[in-house]
Amino acid sequence: MLFIMAMLVAMAVMFASCDKDKNSGTLKLSITDAPIDSDGITGVFITVTEIQYHLNRGENDWQVFEEFEGPKLINLLDLTHGETSLLGNLELEAGTYTQIRFILDAPVYGMGTPSNPGCYLEFEGGAIEPLFVPSGSESGFKGVGAFTVPLNGVVEVTADFDVRKSVVHAGASGMYILKPKIRLVVNEQAGKIVGSVINIPVDSQIAIYAYAQGTYSDDEALDPAAETPRFPNAISSDVVGVSGSYHIDFLAPITYDLIVAKAIGGEFSVVLGIVDGVVVESKDTTTVNINIDEL
Repeated sequence: MLFIMAMLVAMAVMFASCDKDKNSGTLKLSITDAPIDSDGITGVFITVTEIQYHLNRGENDWQVFEEFEGPKLINLLDLTHGETSLLGNLELEAGTYTQIRFILDAPVYGMGTPSNPGCYLEFEGGAIEPLFVPSGSESGFKGVGAFTVPLNGVVEVTADFDVRKSVVHAGASGMYILKPKIRLVVNEQAGKIVGSVINIPVDSQIAIYAYAQGTYSDDEALDPAAETPRFPNAISSDVVGVSGSYHIDFLAPITYDLIVAKAIGGEFSVVLGIVDGVVVESKDTTTVNINIDEL
């Protein structure tokens, strides 16, 4: 009798596993970054210990991706200009999802300074500063964006971890706080904007901020409130390199306005102008060359 019961249990587990396989697909999940627009920071390191997905059945209905092999240490500044790092090929029941949660090995703000932080900044000269998370953020950080896992198929999704928005300086304490802003982008639906910039003022740095058309206002360039970034509603951005080129990737197929700003010594100076009506299409590259003298 016991043998028969054991066999029945084993068969039930086997059929459940087969049913899951029959109704599932694969999420190929990668991570990328938009570069930080301040001087002196040469590395932004995060340690991902766990990744969870939301079932859309209840606010707290989160499940763990068992296939993710953590912890994984990532320098986000290595992942700019369309570069990505694969987090894993993760099995999911076929269907549509809107949220993924990343659990990080990061020190909690107000709990003391760790000797070996899992998340930290690296500066020119090799100095290291811990990258804290706000108290109460131990539950992780959400990436938001809809994607559909096809039955017996694969969907490729990239988590755009915008360092410029995510790393803030905590005023008087001098500590750096991590408040991640993460977009989930379906690779097959994304396009990019690239181009060159000429007539850049001497001793200046140029940053390009991509806004959904009509959403930018002059208030975006004002001094930000504590622990918030300037240009807070930019979807993504890039800093023009020494070659004079820029590259903004993983953009939804909509129309954008490009805000062209000047910085001196890594500090924002002034908005030089706007290039409006830039159309991005899926799996396509839109080239926009900018002449500073014509803005």
